[in-house]
Parts: sequence; structure tokens; C-alpha cells
Amino acid sequence: MSTPDPLFETDFMKEMLRQTRALDSYGVHDGKSAEQLLAPYVLSKEARAAIPILGDPDAVTLSRVRAFYNAIAVLIETECGKMAVPLVHVSHEGFGRVLITVGKLVALDRPLRDAHRFGFESFSKMKTEADKQLALAVGIVGSYPEVAGL
Repeated sequence: MSTPDPLFETDFMKEMLRQTRALDSYGVHDGKSAEQLLAPYVLSKEARAAIPILGDPDAVTLSRVRAFYNAIAVLIETECGKMAVPLVHVSHEGFGRVLITVGKLVALDRPLRDAHRFGFESFSKMKTEADKQLALAVGIVGSYPEVAGL
């Protein structure tokens, strides 16, 4: 029996599992390990390059984008104690924007490019990116608490 990866014990990865399991309304992925469940978020450079640039992002990929930013929003709420609301808008060409608001404050504003190629080189890089975005958002909320409280 192998030892579980401590990365999957972090708050972010636990929330990613919750968000991803919430997408599985029919229980198709019940019984899968954390690594198996989150595997679609990991794309090697070769796998990313194999995805054509032209074409609409599919619903499954868009749901993964939403799950990633929903997880960050939940962690912002946990840190700040105020409701964080994610908004993901992606055009049919795969371009768009992610906003996470706290009160009247935009705590996170990220452009999206090539959403149909959304993924990370490893679980570690996914967590690092989320931690970076979380730190920025919490810092902004900390700088403008009166706006976040509106």
C-alpha cells in the first residue's frame, strides 16, 4: 500500500476534490482516488500542444475551469470571513475572464486564453498557481476591507 501524497492533504486540494465531486451528479467517478479524479487537470506540454487551437471549449473543460476558480473563491471566504463570488465568462473561442468579488471589491481578475487547453503540468504547479492567486486576492481584500464589506 502506497503512502498518500501530502499534497492532497492541503486545503486547496481538498477543496478541488469537493468541487470536482460536486460536478459528478450521477456518481460516475465514485470510488476513484484523489489522483484519478483530479488527473484531467494535469496536461503535459505535449498533450496541451495536441489540443487544436481552433474549436469551442467543451462543457467538461469549462466545468474544470469553474471548479478551479470556485475552489479559490471558497478559500478566499475561509481566509476573509466574507462571501467570495466567482464569475467565469468564456467565449466560444476560448477567451474570457475570471472575476472573484468580495462585497463590491474585485479581489481577483484573471484573463483566460485558450480555455480549451486549461490544465497544469503537475498537481504541484496547480496548487502553486492557486496559492499565488489566493495570496493576491486575500491581500487585496486586506487592503480594502471597507469595500469588501459592502
